[in-house]
Amino acid sequence: MTAVAEAAPTSSSTGANKLNIVLPGLMLAMMLAMLDNMVVGTAMPKILGELGGLEAVSKLSWVVTAYVLGTTVSTPIWGKLGDLYGRKRIFLSSIVLFILGSMLSGAAGEFTWLNNMLDPMSQLIYFRAFQGLGAGGLMVGAFAIIGDLVSPRERGKYQGQMAGIMALSMIAGPLVGGLITDHASWRWIFYMNIPIAGAALFILIAFLNLPRKRTEHKIDWLGAGLLAIAITSIVLITTWGGKEYAWLSAQILGLAALGVITTILFVVVEMNVAEPVLPLKLFKDRNFSLVSTIGFLVGFGLFGAVSFLPLYQQTVQGASATNSGLLLLPMMLGVMVTSVVIGRIIAKTGRYRIFPIIGGTIMVLAMLLLTRLDNDTSKVESTIYMVVLGLGMGFLMQTTLLISQNSVEMKDMGVASSTATFARSIGGSFGVALFGAVFTSRMEADIAASGPAATAMVAQSGGSFDPAMLSALPAPMREAITHAIAFGTSGLFWWALAFAVFIPVLAWFVKEVPLRETAAMAPAE
Repeated sequence: MTAVAEAAPTSSSTGANKLNIVLPGLMLAMMLAMLDNMVVGTAMPKILGELGGLEAVSKLSWVVTAYVLGTTVSTPIWGKLGDLYGRKRIFLSSIVLFILGSMLSGAAGEFTWLNNMLDPMSQLIYFRAFQGLGAGGLMVGAFAIIGDLVSPRERGKYQGQMAGIMALSMIAGPLVGGLITDHASWRWIFYMNIPIAGAALFILIAFLNLPRKRTEHKIDWLGAGLLAIAITSIVLITTWGGKEYAWLSAQILGLAALGVITTILFVVVEMNVAEPVLPLKLFKDRNFSLVSTIGFLVGFGLFGAVSFLPLYQQTVQGASATNSGLLLLPMMLGVMVTSVVIGRIIAKTGRYRIFPIIGGTIMVLAMLLLTRLDNDTSKVESTIYMVVLGLGMGFLMQTTLLISQNSVEMKDMGVASSTATFARSIGGSFGVALFGAVFTSRMEADIAASGPAATAMVAQSGGSFDPAMLSALPAPMREAITHAIAFGTSGLFWWALAFAVFIPVLAWFVKEVPLRETAAMAPAE
């Protein structure tokens, strides 16, 4: 790669002043990605009731997985494209693509010509994947732009604010999803993205000026394709294994072989191409490798397990869609407050190593507490458990990204940011897929254990997960379904706990490297 224009150093105050002008646009764009990670959860029971009931529950996890998978696959590509073509134009392109995906997701099932080929639930899954492709550029673009404008020492303060917006989006997602589901069509959880995206585009087009880089480049499309195939293969294994196909079936073994082969080929390609989509050299840095692994585990626990909490709250605890969003509020506030405070402490002291250790330990405790969820768990008790989880996440989310960015050269800032986000996204992809399979398996096993009569009654009811329809069922049917959902939900957190225990262990080996005091800049676009 040959750069025609080199970056000229600038003071962190200059970068900070520029960032203060465009920060609202960056926050709105990032909020779009996080909002759609969370907004579907509270609407899922309604979507399931409308689009297929018990027959559609096997696809439940795919509504979330498809979005996270699209984000996961595209994140490193967006990061690299931003490094090569200029972050502003690539960032704006990702917003436009996200809007198109949102419009299609909201219209799932309303395309008459498409209904003859795909059922509405499958349409929603495919459109969510397309939406995720755009979302992959939102998070990495926002963090990389901060990396361009502000030094690592000062970056913690701004990333704390960004992490706060992430948490606020997590709060708004369930709340807005619940309100829309209770008072309008669930389709508007996707259509509402349009005005938010419009405001972000206006601010960024008008005020965002970034370093202009004219670079001779070659996009690693082969590596990106191999990465997409490898990730999809592994996610399909965790989704279909033991459910759609036996673990030793030709389909699952074939996917496993495909995943292994494409992973090996991906590594070979990345070691030999001039512009790798995921530079393996970054992993030679111990801190970078450690926090990338921690990010994977954080995503696994957060998106994998939390995606199923609204279903438990609405069906087992009897909360409305709106109230289930409110019940998640304390957890998200814990993330937001902790992230902002930790960010300011890092900016003031330059010290960060202790925070992921504390966060990992708290997260382990939270997962252990959440394994106690059952039919008799009160809303107060489950809320306390979620607050503990939120505190742990607040110590981890923006701290790991900061360490990643401080571990690389400025020219690799975009791909470092994308790799950190990629690690969390791929963890979420695997988590949602694995937990969806675990949830479905445990739920069906619990119903079967109740006896043939219960199985027949649930089948007769259509296995509705719409809380309104569920409440109208005879007591034996309702009890069988809610008990099975509680049993399935508690099992998710045992799996999450098994992965979370490694977070504080890995964090212990992170080395305290002084944060850089300057950021590099070049002539504005």
